[in-house]
Amino acid sequence: MEEATAGYQAALTPGVARYLLDRGIGRDEATTYRLGVVADHPFPGHERYKGWLAIPYLDRSGGPLAIRFRCLEEHDHRAFGHGKYATVKDEPPRMYGVDSIHRAVDTIEVAEGELDRIILEKAGLHAVAVPGASIWQGRHRRMLAGFNRVRVWGDPDDAGAEFTTRICRALRQAKGMRLRHGDVTDTYKQGGLAALHDLIEGDSQ
Repeated sequence: MEEATAGYQAALTPGVARYLLDRGIGRDEATTYRLGVVADHPFPGHERYKGWLAIPYLDRSGGPLAIRFRCLEEHDHRAFGHGKYATVKDEPPRMYGVDSIHRAVDTIEVAEGELDRIILEKAGLHAVAVPGASIWQGRHRRMLAGFNRVRVWGDPDDAGAEFTTRICRALRQAKGMRLRHGDVTDTYKQGGLAALHDLIEGDSQ
């Protein structure tokens, strides 16, 4: 897994770097989170993800546990026989950004997507991501049970509402954040990091 992650990280192309920058993720963040692209020689089992963004799930020391992939083509993903995101078959559901659990004190943010989690971290917040309600597991509840405050940043759509509801039902200290202008990344793109902090300030009043 380390070999694949390092190879994909080294293969990050200017085009993919621009895609990330358009989402508020600069070179420093791409390096920190070891983002890459599945290039000409995919790791065995990753052949179908050639040209996709590679998002490694890192342990607290920065070592990769797994890799999730994001198609970068602007097309109807289902029509091409795949989703926008994919993981290797039989890969267990994981929480993204577990290192933040060890750094946070009493408050943790939960994003619905990996790239949204990176934006929350960029805002100086300790955040993890669970990519979709179906990924939420009982063990994830146990991982977050010790925090006094859990803020859930679900997307403002039906899937996001299900995501937020499921986590808030599992954790009594969890509360959904009211995103008004798209997801975390959209909010950041429209108003910068201040827009995210304004939502937190408004929520605490």
